Amino acid sequence: MTDDLLGRHRSVLPDWLALYYEEPLEITHGEGRHVWDSEGNRYLDFFGGILTTMTAHALPEVTKAVAEQAGRIIHSSTLYLNRQMVELAERVAQLSGIPDARVFFTTSGTEANDTALLLATAYRRSNTVLAMRNSYHGRSFSAVGITGNRGWSPTSLSPLQTLYVHGGVRTRGPFAPLGDDEFIAACVDDLKDLLGHTRPPAALIAEPIQGVGGFTSPPDGLYAAFREVLHAHGVLWISDEVQTGWGRTGEHFWGWQAHARGGPPDIVTFAKGIGNGMSIGGVVARAEIMNCLDSNSISTFGGTQVTMAAGLANLTYLLEHDLQGNARRVGGLLIERLRAVAAQVPAVREVRGRGLMIGVELTKPGTDQADPQAASAVLEAARRGGLLIGKGGGHDTSALRIAPPLSLSVAEAEEGAAILEHALRSLP
Repeated sequence: MTDDLLGRHRSVLPDWLALYYEEPLEITHGEGRHVWDSEGNRYLDFFGGILTTMTAHALPEVTKAVAEQAGRIIHSSTLYLNRQMVELAERVAQLSGIPDARVFFTTSGTEANDTALLLATAYRRSNTVLAMRNSYHGRSFSAVGITGNRGWSPTSLSPLQTLYVHGGVRTRGPFAPLGDDEFIAACVDDLKDLLGHTRPPAALIAEPIQGVGGFTSPPDGLYAAFREVLHAHGVLWISDEVQTGWGRTGEHFWGWQAHARGGPPDIVTFAKGIGNGMSIGGVVARAEIMNCLDSNSISTFGGTQVTMAAGLANLTYLLEHDLQGNARRVGGLLIERLRAVAAQVPAVREVRGRGLMIGVELTKPGTDQADPQAASAVLEAARRGGLLIGKGGGHDTSALRIAPPLSLSVAEAEEGAAILEHALRSLP
């Protein structure tokens, strides 16, 4: 059955639509932190549909909200008043930290970032955008044009002029040997120098923790320091919170709050976890920025009733059960457990991350050279042991990505760490 489905997949879908594993699996159902495949195998899910299943699989509160709303009306578009959309927008605006916030809902993180770029370039009347090296912001034409990761950028054509800034990766690049304060100072000097050689940019877009790039991040405070420079030039700051939002990092509700000295971003984009698998994305911005467009616009499927019902139920569950606190506590234990393992596995270069957003970077032992083959081997071994994880990375895909639902228990964290330890120790 699986082989037939794979053949059908290959005959009708694009060659570039990637599948994990030498023998791709079909996930048929899930519950809590576990999923099952079409052959009945059970897995502990440490990737959550690429960080989308934020609370739990088949969370009763969300499935009930979706079913009840679907029984009334699924969709009407933004041309009509939508109570669920207004209610979720009110909660997101209040949580965003942005004063006089307005919220626009989309169907994905890609579309959210695309909208943020439209707003910033229209507001600033500039098509120049600053982005971070090793970044990823989505699959659309404009999002690909600002992506600083060659593996996810299939064309150099773009409606934007993109200039790349240092700082998204702490332990690689020309400033890696510096201490944190010196690293930030060097990145700020680089930004100042860049601004002296270009026309005024519209915005800097940055992920507080780079997702596809392998869960890399700068020292706390870098974007606050950037913000001071950007503000002096009138340049907007867009924080891409598609993967870092909603408390996943444990210490903060939004990733930008690790860089809060300069105040909140001008624009925040979000998606993935808020819908717990339902297709929700969105943009939060100050009213003067959100309202700067001088032509009509709608979103046919952004903010549709059934997805908004899911988002409201999911956000309520997240807050009432303090899943951010759970991510901090359980994620901290998991990171320390994996660091203890890494100390005994020569192929592990670094274990990094925050909360339940953890990266394990692999290199060829005794070198600093990325080892994508080792990452693929560990991915396969973890699956055989009953654990699903992800992978990513910059110059090469050699980082394992660990991002379970935020309701992960201590026992499940220990179980997953033991499976991953066995997989890592199986490397030659």
